[in-house]
Amino acid sequence: MLHKSVLLNEVIDNLNIKSDGVYVDATLGFAGHSSEILKRIPDGYLYGFDQDDYAISCSRERLDKIGDNYYTIRSNFVNMKKELEKYGVSRVDGILFDLGVSSPQLDDGDRGFSFHKDARLDMRMDTTSNFSAYNVVNEYDYKDLVRVIRDYGEEKYASSIAKNIVKYRANKNIKTTFELVDIIKKSMPFKATRNSHPARRTFQAIRIEVNHELDVLRSALYDALSLLKVGGRVCVISFQSLEDKIVKNIFYEYSRVNKDIEKLPYIPDCYKPKYRVISRGIVASDEEVKDNYRAHSARLRVIERIGE
Repeated sequence: MLHKSVLLNEVIDNLNIKSDGVYVDATLGFAGHSSEILKRIPDGYLYGFDQDDYAISCSRERLDKIGDNYYTIRSNFVNMKKELEKYGVSRVDGILFDLGVSSPQLDDGDRGFSFHKDARLDMRMDTTSNFSAYNVVNEYDYKDLVRVIRDYGEEKYASSIAKNIVKYRANKNIKTTFELVDIIKKSMPFKATRNSHPARRTFQAIRIEVNHELDVLRSALYDALSLLKVGGRVCVISFQSLEDKIVKNIFYEYSRVNKDIEKLPYIPDCYKPKYRVISRGIVASDEEVKDNYRAHSARLRVIERIGE
């Protein structure tokens, strides 16, 4: 299954790929980015991470047509460092994160990610997990629902939505995406639903909670930066402000001089940062957005290791 990879050319350019390098695609998906990386490393190796068995199967089919110098790892990218150690890999030349839910997951109505398709509430990126959107919606108390919807969805009407979820489920469990969408619509004034789908923010919030996305991202980014060789780069594509803020802050943390010594006339090498930010935010061109609307909110940030 082919799909359109967001910011593909920009990612390939910014990874600064070497033909004999070792690269990691932390979010393999359907190998859109990975297939282009693999073409450019005939003497190197690629490791791809994904939690979805179907995505891995499709990726292998696609990558096999290019070469066999790759390996797929069924695991969340939070386990990247530990999993790579199993293959004797302690340093790499580049790592890519393409965050959020993939196009195939959105397109598969049965996965429960989309508010446009009726399905059982699910939203699990790892389909072997026992915890899903159904558990969040039906088991979280009012305060926790407000917290999730407000903090992870930045939803203005979090309190009203949470109140109506609790009220509705007092009579019957909320089982499907469309049931939840209907509750959300009834919890918001009409004016708030005119410019974007009313369920967008709440669905994002629940998905983040189900998959622990923000905590996982922080941990994985720290590991990714420690894995880089000098000259190696981490590229991160984010699609919403909460993710982008985490990436921005961690990149800033690693690339700045300690503020206690930054004003000194001379800064010893041992205090200089070991990383430098290459890009503070590349966005999709108008042409790409026209061809693939899902690229409209994408932002690519890049950091490079410059010292040990």
